[in-house]
Amino acid sequence: MRNSLQPAITKLGMSFASTGLSANFWTCVGLIVSMAAGVAYASSTIGIGWYSPYLSAVIGGLLLLISGFFDVIDGSVARITKQTSKKGAFLDSSFDKISEVVIFAGIAIGNLASPFWCLLALGMSLLVSYTRARAESLGVELKGIGLGERAERMLILAIVGMIPLGLIVNGETGMKWAVIIVSVVAGITLVQRIAATARKL
Repeated sequence: MRNSLQPAITKLGMSFASTGLSANFWTCVGLIVSMAAGVAYASSTIGIGWYSPYLSAVIGGLLLLISGFFDVIDGSVARITKQTSKKGAFLDSSFDKISEVVIFAGIAIGNLASPFWCLLALGMSLLVSYTRARAESLGVELKGIGLGERAERMLILAIVGMIPLGLIVNGETGMKWAVIIVSVVAGITLVQRIAATARKL
């Protein structure tokens, strides 16, 4: 799917590159939008004015999808403008982890899913990222290895989280199941990456 979308992503990257704004700028925009998604998820309990859990899940999900869009665009802009750098890679990776913490914290604060499952999903997600970083520091490439990288996990949260289970099951949103699915997918990916790295070392 990623390969089939690459031509469209490249065209979008060219459009954003034509603005003259750097890839790091779009990385920062993605972080800001993802933090807004975390606030939206938490909004049903912190008194911002969105008191419907489902509305919070929908707004948060849409913002999460938008932040994912910028997460794709920044890399495309960097490649097109030939401005890829260690600094940009570091900022992109660090901001991704910050956004995951904010998003899962927002989901837990907003009571959209069990805090236990949010903590487990966050822990598994961070471990998936850690194994890749550690493996690559040892010379083992893990890009594309595993059932669910960050993009897939965020898509699950955004899309499944917006399913209106509240019409069926006691006011619940799909977020409860989205977080459980992310926990399982991240756990499987962690095992896959550990096994792949062990085979190559």
